[in-house]
Amino acid sequence: METAVSNQETAGGKSTVRGRRTSSYRRHEQRTAFWFIVPAVALLLVFVFYPMLQAFLISFKNYSLVGAGDVFVGLDNYTHLMKDRAFWGSLRHSFYFAVIVIPIQTSIALGLALLVQKPSRASGLFRTLYFIPVIISTAVAATVFKLIYNKEFGLLNSMLKALHLPTTSFLSDPHTAMNGIIVLGIWKGVGFFMIIFLAGLNNISPDLYEAARVDGASRLQQFARITLPLLNRTTAFVVIMTTIDAIKLSGLVFVLTNGGPNGSTETVVFYIYKQAFTQ
Repeated sequence: METAVSNQETAGGKSTVRGRRTSSYRRHEQRTAFWFIVPAVALLLVFVFYPMLQAFLISFKNYSLVGAGDVFVGLDNYTHLMKDRAFWGSLRHSFYFAVIVIPIQTSIALGLALLVQKPSRASGLFRTLYFIPVIISTAVAATVFKLIYNKEFGLLNSMLKALHLPTTSFLSDPHTAMNGIIVLGIWKGVGFFMIIFLAGLNNISPDLYEAARVDGASRLQQFARITLPLLNRTTAFVVIMTTIDAIKLSGLVFVLTNGGPNGSTETVVFYIYKQAFTQ
């Protein structure tokens, strides 16, 4: 009897020690995780949230980058913004860019991912070729396309001449300038989203396609009932990222058209830049 009680006490003691060690280990993990998070939070506070707060406070002032004695004007800046036709035009242009680019770029990226998904000697080469535009700087890409669109010696108009079609100055016409930027935006961004879709496709189990083939499903049916549903999250990510890119569009506009002609390519971010540094 005494031996049994002694064994129970020993077991209870070991359990208590084990519980203390587990609790201590968890606290150590929490402290370690905390110190890993601190640098990221500090960077966000200094470089994101603090500038956002400062920008919000400045929006209530008549602020000058070089002057002194900023005057508090309340909501006057917002009232002026709501009455500014250029602001509403920039919103419309950004929306137009997003509406055109999102479906076209997403479809092309998915199509390219499907083409290069199967490993082969050529697939690696084509993946690289499709991704090259992503790593080209915005200034270089925009300059190259500016030469392509040139009315006098541009490649595009040279092809139109060879086909005996009328030439046009794409970036000087308010009706075509934004479309020229859209083409460049799609060309430059589609390779990145192709890689995203390729990762999503590689996560789909081949067994699902094998079972569908056994059941007599065609390739189109496999794509519609297996591929697309299992790429829902990937597609949502691509759409969100493309929307963000559309909202912050400014670099391509700055190099290609500088917001012209007649403000037909001004976007929201480019409008903010003009108000901050050129007005």
